[in-house]
Amino acid sequence: MLSPDTVLEAGRGRPGVSLTAEEYQQITSLCRQRSRSVAELAGTIRLPLAATRVLISDLVDARVLELSVTDTDAYTPATAPDDPLGDRPSRQLLEKLRVGLDRMAG
Repeated sequence: MLSPDTVLEAGRGRPGVSLTAEEYQQITSLCRQRSRSVAELAGTIRLPLAATRVLISDLVDARVLELSVTDTDAYTPATAPDDPLGDRPSRQLLEKLRVGLDRMAG
């Protein structure tokens, strides 16, 4: 499930015939201008967050939108290059994951 703070950007796909509704076009147009969060898109197109998530999921499935990696620090390996365990996620990423899972558990 997409969290409200998930950031999206335009992808390389093109919306098919089933993705021509006005809301799909609005979301795609907004994300072509610049990266936007799920919450920002919901507010801009004036739809409930749950409905916006469904529309965005359809667009992600069609590769019209992509999830944006906005916090590169969160993806910095927490281990040294010679660590026998290899790259592990940073504490920042693990904390973000924990917070997201807590939100989903509700």
